[in-house]
Amino acid sequence: MNERVFTFGKGKSDGNKAMKSLLGGKGANLAEMATIGLSVPPGLTISTEACQEYQQNDKSLPNGLWEEILEALKFVENELGESLGNPSKPLLLSVRSGAAISMPGMMDTVLNLGLNDEVVAGLASKGGERFAYDSYRRFLDMFGDVVMDIPHSLFDEKLEKQKHSKGVQHDTDLTADDLKDLVEQYKNVYVEAKGEKFPSDPKKQLELAVKAVFNSWDSPRAIKYRSINQITGLMGTAVNIQSMVFGNKGDTSGTGVLFTRNPSTGEKKLYGEFLVNAQGEDVVAGIRTPQDIEIMKTCMPDAYEELVENCKILE
Repeated sequence: MNERVFTFGKGKSDGNKAMKSLLGGKGANLAEMATIGLSVPPGLTISTEACQEYQQNDKSLPNGLWEEILEALKFVENELGESLGNPSKPLLLSVRSGAAISMPGMMDTVLNLGLNDEVVAGLASKGGERFAYDSYRRFLDMFGDVVMDIPHSLFDEKLEKQKHSKGVQHDTDLTADDLKDLVEQYKNVYVEAKGEKFPSDPKKQLELAVKAVFNSWDSPRAIKYRSINQITGLMGTAVNIQSMVFGNKGDTSGTGVLFTRNPSTGEKKLYGEFLVNAQGEDVVAGIRTPQDIEIMKTCMPDAYEELVENCKILE
């Protein structure tokens, strides 16, 4: 049987950049960057072939695939000394789609997968309560929206009400207790919208997220996009599962988007923007206004230096 799950981590990888049709664009590039020694958080890519099998198998995971995913997950857990669902050493994951050709309309990202009431307490004892419950409310929102088909607006409403009642403008101004309260409200949204509780078993969360990525390949928007752009001959989308790196741990962490050259002119100069104390979706969704990457030189000099070194390797 063909290999369907490929792992990657700093300095080693099962795949490479030539394997776009099998690993998707994102998966192939992650594999390549890991191989050349960039600080890529360890993870695994489920192939586009597995997606095709899933579609042909009446939208159920093909035989043996779940076991292969769990086996690859062990590699990630061993790399980091953390494990999914373990409150004392919690591993949290990001899950993303990634076809050979990038296309809108497919599944968005799920961040912080693996959280539940026990794991969040463990995360809080390691990284602080505010950070832990901020990550939890983000996960409940994204998982609800992307995997469970609960409108994002239902969560957003609760967040806006909470900010209003506390007299604050930004979500970064909410306290740990405010966020704990918000988590309970978000859990109620699941019951109100779906008539069932939020799935608290981390392995179940992962299985549902993988299926949601595969299902998004056949979403009306994705089908329409391929038809309009005459994209044919692709097997499906890959699934990229990666260990989380947290940009929302406070003012010494952040998130951003970076090009090693100016995408408009080709000038060889770092081009990008970043946000302090935020996660990737905050930049994409325009929740707060990012700062130019140049400013990072002064507010996070060590991280900036490391970024420059990584860009040199990429170039």
